[in-house]
Amino acid sequence: MSRPLVVLFGPTAVGKTELTTHLIRSFPNLEIVNADSMQVYRHLDIGTAKPSSETLRVIPHHLLDVVDPGVQFDAGQFVHLAEDLVERIRSRGGLPMLCGGTAYYLRSFICGLAQAPASDPGVRRGLKAELAEKGLDPLLAELARVDPVTRAAVADRDAYRALRALEVYRASGRPLSSFVNPDRPRADYSFLTLGLARERAELYRRIDGRVEGMFAAGLVSEVAGLLARGYGPGDPGLRGIGYREFFFMRRGCWTLADLREAIQRDSRHYAKRQITFFKSLPGVEWLPAAEPERVVRRIEGFLAAS
Repeated sequence: MSRPLVVLFGPTAVGKTELTTHLIRSFPNLEIVNADSMQVYRHLDIGTAKPSSETLRVIPHHLLDVVDPGVQFDAGQFVHLAEDLVERIRSRGGLPMLCGGTAYYLRSFICGLAQAPASDPGVRRGLKAELAEKGLDPLLAELARVDPVTRAAVADRDAYRALRALEVYRASGRPLSSFVNPDRPRADYSFLTLGLARERAELYRRIDGRVEGMFAAGLVSEVAGLLARGYGPGDPGLRGIGYREFFFMRRGCWTLADLREAIQRDSRHYAKRQITFFKSLPGVEWLPAAEPERVVRRIEGFLAAS
């Protein structure tokens, strides 16, 4: 029997956290399962816009601060952990809600994971040794030969995705692109998939304001603390927007104003990509982020009918 599950998402700075603090008034048993790929990392608080301590006291949140910044966390891990959490929350009478902005995580949960081979530690070690010895370019060239479809989708500096694709090929003899991602919602859940929307100009103003607030809240000190712990640009947690730009600054003559503008620009571009990807999610219903009562009514109707 399919189980009802609310999925709430939207681009960066659209107002997801603001909305959940409104929802708790109507749904006091609400618990959030975080679907933001950067908020899973410890020590990355300001740059990832994690919920405030006050919000966390009011609404239980899960999948925050799960791994250290040097550890890779992927969609497969997210889906398996989120599935377990959703059922545990439901078993104690809570209302689980997936909430975040990482569209690939959400799609992987809603439609299920592709049946690609599991990670092969031996193959992975060999690839990492090749990367350390020869650099990324020869591996990208190999990927272009064996899986041109995936190579076209992998950025030139994305070592993680390149190695994963080569790992699949070397372990299975099949290109990663041959493992088709499911595109229909899984049958064991009944989803209410709600996207939050704002006018583009307003969204961009909110993004710019959020970044300014991050600097005022101590983003520079947070990054300095991460560096003092030994983390750097090669660590997965520091490849995200709001952190990676600091390493560009170290290579040139940037000012803090330049850095702030770079993060604002990258965040706006990311929001545009998020919106495009979100439109591909099956069964999406878009509602205005500025009208929380409409969201409440839609969720109430969905739960009553389930």
